[in-house]
Amino acid sequence: MEQLPKPWFDIKRYREVRLREALYEAELAEEFLEEGLVRNAAGKAWQAWKAVVAAYAVDRLDDLRKAFPGLKKPRGARRAVERALWVIAIMPTTALKKVAQIIGGDVDLYTNLALLLHEYQYNGPDKEGVLSAYPDDDVAARDIRRLVQKIRELAR
Repeated sequence: MEQLPKPWFDIKRYREVRLREALYEAELAEEFLEEGLVRNAAGKAWQAWKAVVAAYAVDRLDDLRKAFPGLKKPRGARRAVERALWVIAIMPTTALKKVAQIIGGDVDLYTNLALLLHEYQYNGPDKEGVLSAYPDDDVAARDIRRLVQKIRELAR
């Protein structure tokens, strides 16, 4: 299995590998949906979306350097790296929306959907709409399919 290159070593290759990862994760999301594993499918769609955002973030590195200045020492690393590159590599949930806004367009808009599905993945359906925006699995499955379609479009 190919190891994910670190963006601070080879940013272009990193982008290619993350887009391939997005397609693999999207395929798994669809397989899980076919098996009725909707929450698992939401998790795979979420991972695929994070990979898409990370890949597209590479193209906005200068803007990310302004938004995430300074250095960050990755766990287990010997030296610090640019915080913007660390964000691209890890794509933490707490930074996802800000990065998506910097990228703009469909990436920003669909990040909202991905965040809702991430919430659903952990909390499941909620008829009252307190813990999840999805009242049932069928509503979530429709959004998972919509997100997977956009992932395929952006990753090609």
